[in-house]
Amino acid sequence: MSLPTQQRAWILANPPAGEIQKDTFELVTRDLPELKDGEILVQVESLSNDPAQRGWIQKDQDPERAYSPPVQKGDIVRATAIGKVLKSRSDKWQEGQRVVGSWGWTDYAVAPASAVQFAAIDLPGKPTASLSVLGMVAVTAYHGLFDVLDLKPEHTIIVSGAAGAVGSIVVQLAKNVVGARVVGIAGGKDKVEWVKSLGADDCIDYKEAGWAAKLKAALPKEGADRVFENVGGDVLNEIFKVTRRFGKIAQCGMIAGYHGANQNLTNITEIVKNRLTIQGFIVIDIGARWPVAVKELAGWVKEGKIKLDDAETLVPAKVEDLPQIWQRLFSGQNRGKLISQLA
Repeated sequence: MSLPTQQRAWILANPPAGEIQKDTFELVTRDLPELKDGEILVQVESLSNDPAQRGWIQKDQDPERAYSPPVQKGDIVRATAIGKVLKSRSDKWQEGQRVVGSWGWTDYAVAPASAVQFAAIDLPGKPTASLSVLGMVAVTAYHGLFDVLDLKPEHTIIVSGAAGAVGSIVVQLAKNVVGARVVGIAGGKDKVEWVKSLGADDCIDYKEAGWAAKLKAALPKEGADRVFENVGGDVLNEIFKVTRRFGKIAQCGMIAGYHGANQNLTNITEIVKNRLTIQGFIVIDIGARWPVAVKELAGWVKEGKIKLDDAETLVPAKVEDLPQIWQRLFSGQNRGKLISQLA
């Protein structure tokens, strides 16, 4: 088999300040550099689609305030992906191994061996598990639930974005591992029913009229003890009103505002009136405990406490399709983890 000499990749052509435009990204063809000692050639197979990528490409952001270096104009758009090592000049990784790294929106990548985050973990019927139930989204759920919120069986927890990649894992951990009462928030009847099938005691459709009143009715009179919040905007604004006094909110993301939309947090005074604690967090905060989390998650998958069925939305793709598939995140066109699979 002859090795590729070129890559097709999407670069950041014009960093966006608001909505993604047609000229935000540009598809280019580039020659691959010759492999040096300590480097590997990777064929990209499956790519993770994450809301955080929107933050990485934001125009005019202060890099000193960012948790991850911003993608620069002209750089390949960053994305975590699984790839196969086609050629190696490193003792650490062998040809044929499947590895996880930030290979980006491309079909092939040349990178130092140190760029590999870890070897891909295969589960029966789930070759992409390292991007879903054992990947960053699952570790995010683990860290937020156990380290940030310290969830207990006696707690009632609200999970917004409950049908998403992180939220769907949070629902299962909160119910099937901790044993707490779980109330999800999702958009659309099908997603609501799916979240319930994962173990949620109730799930509220935020697209329905009067959803905020239904959320309040699904909770104890005092309100929710804990909140795992992914959305921001109107959803968070209503959550403030139904979180119990001295309750705690783990703020994992704010997808409602990722394209520059106003967050409209008019109920923010609830934080003071009811002495709420809000803690933002990033998965990298877990540090050296990451492997511990993956080991525990794998055990819960084996025990059936985290479901593999429907854990992912897999989309067959060509390189040309990658930006459009990623943008499905922002219109709710996924259930669980959205993954692009290069043909």
